[in-house]
Amino acid sequence: MKKKSNFLSGMGKAFEIFRAIVNAVLDIGGDDSDLIRILTDSELRKQIANLVVKPKRVISDVYPVFVDYGILLVDMVKSGKYDWKNDDITAEHFPITGNGKVELSLELVHLNKNVSSEVVLAHMEANGLRPATFAELLAFGAKYPEVQREFPIIVLGSSWVHRDGDRNVPCLGRYGSTRSLGLGWFDFVWDGYCRFLVVRKAS
Repeated sequence: MKKKSNFLSGMGKAFEIFRAIVNAVLDIGGDDSDLIRILTDSELRKQIANLVVKPKRVISDVYPVFVDYGILLVDMVKSGKYDWKNDDITAEHFPITGNGKVELSLELVHLNKNVSSEVVLAHMEANGLRPATFAELLAFGAKYPEVQREFPIIVLGSSWVHRDGDRNVPCLGRYGSTRSLGLGWFDFVWDGYCRFLVVRKAS
């Protein structure tokens, strides 16, 4: 039997939205103490808002690439001809996953707002997408070197946990006129101009 919340007592039609939220919290085993967090936890409110607000544009252009998962990471990086690379980008930290040679159509997700990695992943799942891997990002960077000069490009399908506990994900960007292959924090709140590289799931 579903638990009841005292918050719903005496509420009228004007609070139907809040009622729906309360019911959803109760359905998964929460209670009034969880609902109070909406008032006390500003980060939680941002996460709720990001989930509720529909982005103006979810999917950007399509970029066909050829990915050879048998190539060593160091050679994949060299093919991109980057001006700068983070020293923590190594085969040990980012082992290549995938087999054979695959032709893929990569896409860029642009949510057009400041957003957490968890929210980006939720949007991907809702739209039948998966996050691209590091190998796929490197194939993209080698074939489309100028795109990263326009905006940062992040992949959430590969990550490495630093000894300090921070989870790092690969990203393409620029410093002035130079192209960079760097790392960003998974727990970072990404700026609205960032793009996320994805692959559409097979239907």
